[in-house]
Amino acid sequence: MEEKETKVAEARATLSYARISSRKVKIVADLMRGKKVDEALKIATFAPKASSELLVKLLNSAIANAENNHFMNRANLYVAEIYANQGPTLKRIRPAAKGSAVRIRKRTSHITIVLRESK
Repeated sequence: MEEKETKVAEARATLSYARISSRKVKIVADLMRGKKVDEALKIATFAPKASSELLVKLLNSAIANAENNHFMNRANLYVAEIYANQGPTLKRIRPAAKGSAVRIRKRTSHITIVLRESK
Protein backbone atom coordinates (compact mmCIF):
# COMPACT_ATOMS: atom_id res chain seq x y z
CA MET A 1 0.00 0.00 0.00
CA GLU A 2 2.93 2.34 -0.51
CA GLU A 3 2.28 5.26 -2.76
CA LYS A 4 5.05 6.28 -5.10
CA GLU A 5 5.68 9.97 -5.32
CA THR A 6 5.92 11.18 -8.87
CA LYS A 7 8.54 13.85 -9.37
CA VAL A 8 6.90 16.83 -11.02
CA ALA A 9 9.25 18.89 -13.15
CA GLU A 10 9.40 22.47 -11.99
CA ALA A 11 11.49 25.50 -12.77
CA ARG A 12 12.14 28.23 -10.26
CA ALA A 13 13.70 31.65 -10.06
CA THR A 14 14.54 33.50 -6.87
CA LEU A 15 15.33 37.13 -6.17
CA SER A 16 16.96 37.67 -2.79
CA TYR A 17 17.31 40.93 -0.89
CA ALA A 18 14.99 42.92 -3.17
CA ARG A 19 14.75 46.47 -1.82
CA ILE A 20 10.97 46.48 -1.56
CA SER A 21 8.61 45.44 1.19
CA SER A 22 7.19 41.92 0.82
CA ARG A 23 3.77 43.38 1.51
CA LYS A 24 3.96 45.45 -1.68
CA VAL A 25 5.12 42.46 -3.73
CA LYS A 26 2.31 40.22 -2.50
CA ILE A 27 -0.33 42.49 -4.05
CA VAL A 28 0.76 41.68 -7.61
CA ALA A 29 1.95 38.14 -6.75
CA ASP A 30 -1.55 37.16 -5.62
CA LEU A 31 -2.93 38.24 -9.01
CA MET A 32 -0.38 36.09 -10.87
CA ARG A 33 -0.68 32.86 -8.87
CA GLY A 34 -2.22 29.96 -10.81
CA LYS A 35 -2.27 31.78 -14.16
CA LYS A 36 -0.69 30.72 -17.44
CA VAL A 37 2.74 32.25 -17.98
CA ASP A 38 1.70 34.64 -20.75
CA GLU A 39 -1.28 35.90 -18.79
CA ALA A 40 0.82 36.36 -15.64
CA LEU A 41 3.38 38.30 -17.67
CA LYS A 42 0.67 40.67 -18.92
CA ILE A 43 -0.68 41.14 -15.39
CA ALA A 44 2.76 42.02 -14.06
CA THR A 45 3.56 44.29 -17.01
CA PHE A 46 0.45 46.44 -16.73
CA ALA A 47 -0.09 46.49 -12.97
CA PRO A 48 0.65 50.04 -11.76
CA LYS A 49 2.67 48.88 -8.74
CA ALA A 50 6.28 49.29 -7.66
CA SER A 51 6.93 45.53 -7.66
CA SER A 52 5.74 45.00 -11.24
CA GLU A 53 9.12 45.58 -12.87
CA LEU A 54 10.86 43.16 -10.50
CA LEU A 55 8.23 40.47 -11.04
CA VAL A 56 8.41 40.78 -14.85
CA LYS A 57 12.18 40.24 -14.78
CA LEU A 58 11.88 37.35 -12.35
CA LEU A 59 9.11 35.67 -14.36
CA ASN A 60 11.16 35.97 -17.55
CA SER A 61 14.08 34.38 -15.72
CA ALA A 62 11.89 31.49 -14.52
CA ILE A 63 10.60 30.97 -18.09
CA ALA A 64 14.16 30.89 -19.42
CA ASN A 65 15.13 28.37 -16.72
CA ALA A 66 12.18 26.17 -17.65
CA GLU A 67 12.95 26.21 -21.38
CA ASN A 68 16.74 25.90 -21.24
CA ASN A 69 17.44 23.85 -18.12
CA HIS A 70 14.34 21.65 -17.83
CA PHE A 71 13.27 21.46 -21.52
CA MET A 72 9.68 22.47 -20.79
CA ASN A 73 7.27 23.83 -23.38
CA ARG A 74 6.41 27.50 -22.77
CA ALA A 75 2.82 27.03 -23.99
CA ASN A 76 2.10 24.58 -21.11
CA LEU A 77 3.72 26.56 -18.28
CA TYR A 78 1.77 28.08 -15.42
CA VAL A 79 2.70 29.85 -12.19
CA ALA A 80 2.36 27.08 -9.60
CA GLU A 81 3.79 29.03 -6.67
CA ILE A 82 4.78 32.62 -6.14
CA TYR A 83 5.61 34.05 -2.77
CA ALA A 84 7.47 36.93 -1.18
CA ASN A 85 9.05 36.38 2.22
CA GLN A 86 10.42 39.09 4.43
CA GLY A 87 14.16 39.64 4.23
CA PRO A 88 16.43 41.49 6.64
CA THR A 89 15.49 45.05 7.49
CA LEU A 90 18.04 47.82 7.02
CA LYS A 91 17.84 50.14 10.01
CA ARG A 92 18.65 53.81 9.54
CA ILE A 93 18.31 56.81 11.85
CA ARG A 94 16.89 60.21 11.05
CA PRO A 95 17.26 63.22 13.34
CA ALA A 96 14.00 64.41 14.87
CA ALA A 97 12.80 67.24 17.07
CA LYS A 98 14.43 68.12 20.41
CA GLY A 99 17.59 66.16 19.75
CA SER A 100 15.84 62.82 19.45
CA ALA A 101 16.11 60.32 16.63
CA VAL A 102 13.58 58.33 14.65
CA ARG A 103 14.35 54.90 13.26
CA ILE A 104 13.74 54.34 9.55
CA ARG A 105 13.17 50.72 8.53
CA LYS A 106 14.10 49.92 4.93
CA ARG A 107 12.52 46.56 4.33
CA THR A 108 13.77 43.87 1.95
CA SER A 109 12.16 40.71 0.60
CA HIS A 110 13.00 37.37 -0.99
CA ILE A 111 10.76 36.61 -3.98
CA THR A 112 10.38 33.12 -5.48
CA ILE A 113 8.48 31.96 -8.57
CA VAL A 114 7.90 28.26 -9.31
CA LEU A 115 6.64 27.19 -12.75
CA ARG A 116 5.18 23.80 -13.66
CA GLU A 117 3.80 22.27 -16.83
CA SER A 118 0.07 21.68 -17.05
CA LYS A 119 -1.03 18.25 -18.19
